[in-house]
Amino acid sequence: MQNSKLYSILQNFDKHEQNRCRKYLQSPYFNVNQTLVDLYDLLIEDVNGKRKNKTLEKEIIWKDLLLNGKYDDVRFRKFCSDLLKMIERYMSQEVYENTPLQQATYLIEAVGRKKMEKLYNTAMKTARMHSEQQPFRHSEYYYFQYDIEKKYYEMAQQELKRSEKSNVEKIANNLDIFYLSEKLRLFSSVINQQSFISHEYQLLFVDEIVNHIKKMDYYEVPPIALYYQVYLTSTESDNLQHYYKLKELLDKYGLSFPRSEALSLYYSAINYSIRKINSGDQTFLNELFDLYNDLVSKEIIFINNELSPWDFKNITVLALRLKKYAWTEDFILRYNEKLPPAFRENAVTYNLAQLYFYQKKYDSVIEQLRNVEYEDMTYNLNSKAMLLATYYELDEVEPLYSLIDSFGAYLNRHKDIASEKRKDYVNLIRFTKKLLKVNPSDKKALEVLKQEVQATKRLASPNWLLEKIAELE
Repeated sequence: MQNSKLYSILQNFDKHEQNRCRKYLQSPYFNVNQTLVDLYDLLIEDVNGKRKNKTLEKEIIWKDLLLNGKYDDVRFRKFCSDLLKMIERYMSQEVYENTPLQQATYLIEAVGRKKMEKLYNTAMKTARMHSEQQPFRHSEYYYFQYDIEKKYYEMAQQELKRSEKSNVEKIANNLDIFYLSEKLRLFSSVINQQSFISHEYQLLFVDEIVNHIKKMDYYEVPPIALYYQVYLTSTESDNLQHYYKLKELLDKYGLSFPRSEALSLYYSAINYSIRKINSGDQTFLNELFDLYNDLVSKEIIFINNELSPWDFKNITVLALRLKKYAWTEDFILRYNEKLPPAFRENAVTYNLAQLYFYQKKYDSVIEQLRNVEYEDMTYNLNSKAMLLATYYELDEVEPLYSLIDSFGAYLNRHKDIASEKRKDYVNLIRFTKKLLKVNPSDKKALEVLKQEVQATKRLASPNWLLEKIAELE
């Protein structure tokens, strides 16, 4: 039973959901079979670890359910199947209960079917009220606007006089906005995906939609304006004005979308900035910082009130590269509580160590990192690289050589490190050794070492190595 779909669903329920689901099963409107409630209780008992000294073998469950007669596999499977369907309906009901606008549109449909003319205006007023109370203006908002107007049209059509104007234009306009928004979102997603994988997609009407939007003014429609700008930024990346327009629209409309969707939109601009930085345009470091700072100040970056440890690290590194040390320290101390508890200690320790390294407080770096063994592989590798650089800066030769040996052993011992990632750190160790041995008066040797570092594609901390070579020149 533990491997069944039914059991796996129940494992994902917290205590509150367990209790609500049981109330749903107990409601005679939804369920009249007490055996399903008993089976649910028995499974939840096991999920919560309270079913001691008993297994979930079918025959034993049959006995615990106090069912008459010999074990019947067909009947038992039917009970499990029926319970699964009930729980799936409960999950759907929960979504419905938390979507008052959807409830309102179904009310319009129900009133229309029964031809309850006295309720027409009330049902429509309720739906429009819930619609206006929606906090977001993403494509789904326009879908519900379309659905409301469509259901109203169907409800009231038989009552309209031929000379009266119907709401067909509202239906069509909302449908058009929803359609254009969603198609643009998909176009942009496909373009972004194709930069990582080579899948080919056949999407209809790309050119027609783009040409239509070029001719029309959709600046005041958040999803069309933003996704069209994302599309332009992706397809005409050499035109910097597309990026700046996207940034302007993100500032204006970023809070008009649910957080996860808003974050995805911001990442279109973030990834554009990163590509510019990687191509050598360092002015985009400030652009990237502005985008991240905007995400933090507007709290868009906090999904389910949590901050990704990778975003935490990326923001810290970026701020440090821009020498915003006070801002970085404030960020680490202010927002570390937003990190998932499982990552919090490691993330704070590592990022504070980075801050101290940039501030050249090398003793504090060692204090932070010396006795820490991170569970996450990336943190572990980066912290060892930072400690290696710190020992070099302090001219602590003996600890440095000891770390080089232990670091190399670590790379050899952990076979789960990706081969390309392993090369980064193997090469870092190799060049650090060369750096230690090179004679500062040997200008030719320094030049050869610099060229070798610059020519190596897989290398951790290349900028630090080049900086140290420059100091010896």
